[in-house]
Amino acid sequence: MKIETIRHSLAHIMALAVQELYPGVKFGIGPAIENGFYYDFDFPGELTPISKDDLPKIEKKMRDLIKQDIKFEKEIISKTEAKKLFKAQPYKLELIEELPEKTVSIYKSGDFVDLCRGLHVKSTRELPTDSFKLTKIAGAYWRGSEKNPMLTRIYGVGFKTKKELANYFKIMEETEKRDHRKLGRKLELFFLHETAPGMPYWLPKGVVIYNELINFWREEHKKRGYQEIVTPLLNKKELYETSGHWEHYREEMFLIKAEQETYGIKAMNCPNAMIVYGRKPRSYKELPLRFGDTDTIHRFERSGTLFGLFRVRAFRQDDAHIFLTEQQIKNEYKNIFEIVERFYSIFNLEYSFRLGTRPEKSMGEIKLWNKAERALKEVLEESGKKYTILEGDGAFYGPKIDILMKDSIGREWQMGSIQLDFQIPRRFNLKYADAKGKKKIPVVIHRVIYGSLERFIGILLEHYGGALPLWLSPEQVWIIPVGSSHRKYAEEIAEKLRNEGLRVEAKTEAETVSKKIREGEIQKIPYLLVVGDKEMKKKNVRVRERGKGDIGEIKLTKFLEKAKMEIEKKK
Repeated sequence: MKIETIRHSLAHIMALAVQELYPGVKFGIGPAIENGFYYDFDFPGELTPISKDDLPKIEKKMRDLIKQDIKFEKEIISKTEAKKLFKAQPYKLELIEELPEKTVSIYKSGDFVDLCRGLHVKSTRELPTDSFKLTKIAGAYWRGSEKNPMLTRIYGVGFKTKKELANYFKIMEETEKRDHRKLGRKLELFFLHETAPGMPYWLPKGVVIYNELINFWREEHKKRGYQEIVTPLLNKKELYETSGHWEHYREEMFLIKAEQETYGIKAMNCPNAMIVYGRKPRSYKELPLRFGDTDTIHRFERSGTLFGLFRVRAFRQDDAHIFLTEQQIKNEYKNIFEIVERFYSIFNLEYSFRLGTRPEKSMGEIKLWNKAERALKEVLEESGKKYTILEGDGAFYGPKIDILMKDSIGREWQMGSIQLDFQIPRRFNLKYADAKGKKKIPVVIHRVIYGSLERFIGILLEHYGGALPLWLSPEQVWIIPVGSSHRKYAEEIAEKLRNEGLRVEAKTEAETVSKKIREGEIQKIPYLLVVGDKEMKKKNVRVRERGKGDIGEIKLTKFLEKAKMEIEKKK
C-alpha cells in the first residue's frame, strides 16, 4: 500500500469527521502532501470557527470512524447527477463546471461524498489509528487567489507506523531549533519589517556573510573567465516585450508609471544581458562569452507565500548568461557542473539534478525545444550524475537543469538552475560572425549556482544550526581577558589578529569570564581565546573551540596558523 494512498484516505476521513462534528460545513479540496494531508473547509456564519484546540476532538472522531470499517466506494456519474449531488457545496460545483469530461468520478466513505479521482484504500481497516496526527490550522484562499474566500485548512501528518511518526516529530523538533528566522534574530543577522514585506533588512553581521559568499563567487568565476556586469534595475516594458517576459512573467513583476511610460522593476537579469551582448558586433572568437552579475531583483510574490528568507520579494542571485555556439554547449555544461561541485562540496551539501522540459505555455519553435532538450539529456547522461525528469517544468524559453540540494536533516531544496535558451537571442536579433564571416545566432545558457542569496543563507543557517564555518562567521574570534589587568593584552592580540584578516572582538566588559564564554557559545563564535596571567607571561592564548570546548594553551602564532588553515580549506 502506497503511503500517498493512506494519506489521501486520511484526508477524506478527516472531512467525514468534520462533517459529523460541524453539520453544514462546506468543502474545498483535500489532497495528500509530503508527510501528510490537508483539507480546506468553509465554516458558514452560523458555525463556530474552529481553532487548534479543536484538533484533538477531530482526531478522536477520526479514530472512532476508522474503527468502524467504513468502505471507500468509487462511482462514475454524469455531470448533471454530480451537480445535484453537490448542490449544497459551492466549491465542488465550481470544480464540476470546469471539468472537460461528461462524467465525474466520486468516492463515498460513509456519509461523506467527495469529488475525487482516487486512489484510496478499500476500507478504513487499512488505515492506521496510532500513526497520524492533526498538526495545525491555517487560512488558505480558495484556489490560491486573494480574490476568493479565505477557507480554513486543517493539516495532518500520517505514516505507516508509529515509529515513523515519532521520527517525524523528532526531525520537526530539530527543524524548530534550526529555524533561520529565529537564528537571524538571535545572532543579529537580519530582520523583516511590515513596511517592506518580503524585503529583508541585513544587519552588519549578516552583511559579512552576504559579502563573503559574493566574494567567493567572484574569486571562483574570475578564474573561469566570467566578466561581471551591472545593469539597470528599472526598464521600460518594451524590453520585457522583446524578451517574452511581458507575456509570460508580467504577473510576477512590480510595475510603475512615470512620464506616461510603464516600467518594470527588474525581476530577472536575462533581458539586460541580451542588451549588453548586442551593443556591438561579435565574433566566434569571443565565444563562450560569460557575463556574471549579482544585482538585486524584485518579484511580486503574494503576501500569503512570503516566508523568512526562503520566499522573499527582493533578493540577489549569483546570475550569469553565457553566449556560445551549439557546438560548445556540452563542454560549457561540464564546466558549470564543476562549479556546482565546487560550491556545494565546501558546505558538505548533497545535491542532485532535475531536468525540466517544455512547459505548456512556452515560446519559440518546437524543433528548437526538442534540440535543446536532447542536448541536456545527453549532458546529464554523460555527467554520470543522479537526475530525475519533471515534465513541463522548464522555463518558458528553454529546458533547464535544476540543482536539488539536501540539508543536514534530509530536507530537499531547489536551489540553482542551468537553463538552455535558443529562443530569446532570436527575439533580440543577436548575432556573431563565424569563421567564414557568416552571421549566426548564439545560444544562451542562463545559470545561477547559489540561486537566491537570501534563500541560500537561510538554508545554510539551518544546515549548520547557526554555527557557520569559520570563513563565513561574522565574528570569528573573541578575546576574553580574565581580569582588568589582562585587558591591554587582549586588545593587543585582537589588533594582531585583525591585521591578519580575522574578524575579532576583545570582550573587555566588566563581566565574569563564565558569562562571556556562555554568551560566546550562544552567539556561535568559532573560537574563544581566554587570557590571564599565565597566558600573558608566555604570550600564549587558551583556546576554546566551538563544539569542542577547551582545547588547551598554545602560542598565538600557532593559533593564527590553525585559523588560517581552516579558512583556506574552502580554497
